[in-house]
Amino acid sequence: MTTTDLDHAKRLIEPVCRVAGLPSLIEDFRNELTNHGVLEAIDQHDSAVLFDWLTEAVSYQRISDWIAWAYMQRHGRATWAELQRNLTRPPSCPKLTVFWHFHDCRYHKGSGTCAEPDHLPDCPLPTHRLRNGRLNQTAYGLFLFIRDVAGDDLVSWIDNRLAEGDDPAAPDRLRRLRDSLLVPLRTIYGVSDKVWTMILSGLLLGGGQGRKRWLEVGTSMVVVDTLVHNFLHRTGILERFSAAHPYGPGCYRSNGCADILEQVAQQIDARAFNPAFPAVFPRFVQHAIWRYCAQRGLDICNGNRIDDDAACTNGYCRVYGLCDRLALRSQRQRS
Repeated sequence: MTTTDLDHAKRLIEPVCRVAGLPSLIEDFRNELTNHGVLEAIDQHDSAVLFDWLTEAVSYQRISDWIAWAYMQRHGRATWAELQRNLTRPPSCPKLTVFWHFHDCRYHKGSGTCAEPDHLPDCPLPTHRLRNGRLNQTAYGLFLFIRDVAGDDLVSWIDNRLAEGDDPAAPDRLRRLRDSLLVPLRTIYGVSDKVWTMILSGLLLGGGQGRKRWLEVGTSMVVVDTLVHNFLHRTGILERFSAAHPYGPGCYRSNGCADILEQVAQQIDARAFNPAFPAVFPRFVQHAIWRYCAQRGLDICNGNRIDDDAACTNGYCRVYGLCDRLALRSQRQRS
C-alpha cells in the first residue's frame, strides 16, 4: 500500500459516505436500545433484559431477518427467566453445571441427539422451540457466561474488561480494547466474530453516554459482511493494497478489509457528516459502504446490479469514474 493507494481509497469512499452515510447513526442505535428497554437495563445493570435482547439479536444469523422474526413470533424466544428457572435445580448433565464445562454439547434439533445422550431426556436445553439446535446451545452458553464469568452483571463486566485492558500509550489501544471483549465472548458457542462485532458496536454506541470507553470502542468496530468485502474488491481497493482474499476470516486479519477500512477512516473527518461524531469513525464509514450496497439501502453495488463475471456497467454509480470495476468472479477463481 502506498500513500497514493490510500488517497485513491479515500476518494472512492468519501463520496459514498456523503450519499449513504447516516448522520443519525448513533441516535438510531440509541433509539433501538430504548425501544427494547436496553438503555434502562444498562443503567440498572439488568442482565436479564440484556440477555433477552442478545439472544434475539443472535437469532438473525445466517437467515433473512423476516424469516427469523416470523419464527420467533410463532414459537417464542429463550428468555433469562426461563433458563434461570430451568437451571435452579442442578441438571444431571455435567455440561450444564458451569460455563467452563459447557462445550462440545452437539445438540441437534432435527435428529434429537447430543454428546450426552443418557442425560437428554431430562435436559432443559431442547425445551425451547428455537429455529435450530445451535441457537439452543448459544442461549445456554450465553446464560452461563453471564452467570459464571460476568457474575450476573454484564454491564460491570464490560466496564471492568475495558478498564483492565486499557493502555493509553499502546499504539494498538483500540484493537486491544476490542479484543478484551471479543476474545472471551468468542468462547460462547455459535456466534461469529462478525455478529459479536455488530451487536457490540450497537450496544456500546447506543448505550455509551457517560461511558467514554464504550463510545471509543463502539466507533472503532468494523462489521465486514459480503457486501462490504465485495465493494472493496470490485472497486480495486483490495488489489491496490495487495490484500486480495476471499470473504471470510481473512477480512479481519492484518491488511484485511477491517484494517483497510480503519486506515481509510483515519483520512475521513466524520464530523463533516455530524459535528457530534468523533473525527475518526470507522463504524460510520463501514456502515455507509454497507448501506450504499445493500438492497434495503441504496441498492447500488451488489450482485443484483452487477454481473459477477464482468466489470460493472452501472454508470449511475457515484464513484463509477474512480472505480477500477474489477469482476468479482475472478477473485473466487483465484481463491
